[in-house]
Amino acid sequence: MASSNDDTNNVNNDNDNKDNGNREPLLKKHYYENCPGCKVDRAKEMTQGVPVKHLINIWLITLCSSLPISSLFPFLYFMVRDFGIAKTEADISSYAGYVGSAFMFGRGLTSVPWGMVADRYGRKPVAILGIIAVIVFNTLFGLSSSFWMAVTTRFLLGALNGLIGPMKAYTVEIVREEYHAIGLSTVSAAWGIGLVVGPALGGYLAQPVEKYPHIFSKGSFFDKFPYSLPSIIISVFALFVLASCLWLPETLHKHCDSSESHQDIEASDNRNMEKIVQKDENLLLNWPLMSSIIAYCVFALHNIAYQEVFSLWAVSPLRLGGLNFTTNDVGNVLSISGFVLLIYQVFLYPAMEKICGPIRLSHISGAITIPLLQSYPFMALLSGFTLHLLLTSASVLKYCLSQTIITGLLLLQNKAVDQHQRGAANGIAMTAMSICKSVGPAGGGAVLAWSQKRLNASFLPGSHLVFFILNLIEALGVLMMFKPFLAEKKTTPSEQLQ
Repeated sequence: MASSNDDTNNVNNDNDNKDNGNREPLLKKHYYENCPGCKVDRAKEMTQGVPVKHLINIWLITLCSSLPISSLFPFLYFMVRDFGIAKTEADISSYAGYVGSAFMFGRGLTSVPWGMVADRYGRKPVAILGIIAVIVFNTLFGLSSSFWMAVTTRFLLGALNGLIGPMKAYTVEIVREEYHAIGLSTVSAAWGIGLVVGPALGGYLAQPVEKYPHIFSKGSFFDKFPYSLPSIIISVFALFVLASCLWLPETLHKHCDSSESHQDIEASDNRNMEKIVQKDENLLLNWPLMSSIIAYCVFALHNIAYQEVFSLWAVSPLRLGGLNFTTNDVGNVLSISGFVLLIYQVFLYPAMEKICGPIRLSHISGAITIPLLQSYPFMALLSGFTLHLLLTSASVLKYCLSQTIITGLLLLQNKAVDQHQRGAANGIAMTAMSICKSVGPAGGGAVLAWSQKRLNASFLPGSHLVFFILNLIEALGVLMMFKPFLAEKKTTPSEQLQ
């Protein structure tokens, strides 16, 4: 019996060796002992299931970067008013737009260099430096005592925070290919939630001495700096995220042994040879990449303009066509929107993307957004519970539709390039998007200020004008998601085997 069991074990071992013989050569070809990227690739080959730990890290880092972007919108109107730089009440929106644009202008100047740094030195160092920038300059913005200090700190926060582009590349590198949709959905969910929860924090925590006099007393630090508490809370959160980044695995391949690399290249299969041939491909001539970036920029411009306009319009007085909301009211609407968006992006979007595909789902979302937006000015005719219920429902739907479009375009962008160009590609996307977003707040604030000066116009009076212009931008983006403008990368036979 013992001999029989030994024979059985030997047969099983032989079968295992045959199976391993089919897999091991592939691992040996591409695995380098001291390469962090190879270690990640090997771990992906050996691990099944959704990588929850990695997705949580990605979610936290992206959220840390996106929270400061729009956290100022609910209180920016009052902050600029307190600076005393605006000559009239209607001009406050224009100056607020300049402060909101400073962040995106700074990031637009540096996103490509940050992407190149990430491609050369790794995704992890760029993430760490970006989080440090959030801690320092977001705190300083909250302590701003003048208009120019606010503009400068926001500009530096954007210029030195280059982690969103590399994190998109990191996401598709740290998870298996079948989880790319849920991975990028995690990025866009964290991004979208940060753009919603950030303003909610700003709405609840700005001017705490006035709102919570039993906790914050007159003459205290927060009385002198009434808009610092939201920034400090976000910076403390960023500090904890920075500590978690120390255990973040690097995904960039670093093959230092040139002789070993040469032997590996000679022994590699056709898929690797295709990547080497494409190594020096000009990304600007990659139309599947560039067409998705251009469409992405149009929607990014629309989204940031909407976020600025919505908050400024909501807190504007009734005589200017606004809703006369408090910052707490805005915070309530946006916090509910952020909670629903999180559930949607994590649980619903991946399933919908599998059924419809990213492009068709984006088409549907864009078509629904246009009539939804044009209904906003009519809500100003309502009041009380009905107004809050309809506005909150519209806000929830708007953010879910917007993130559906953005996530689909992110999938197309990252599928259009290989790993060695992914950081630079996302850097180009972030630069173009940041330039458009730098125009969004300033343009949105200026158009809102203009619309508030033509309340009695016969054509598109008051806020009807600003939401109509937002819809024109949305319609342009929807048109850009159709062929022949939008192109998808053709998958090669070797890529299909991945």
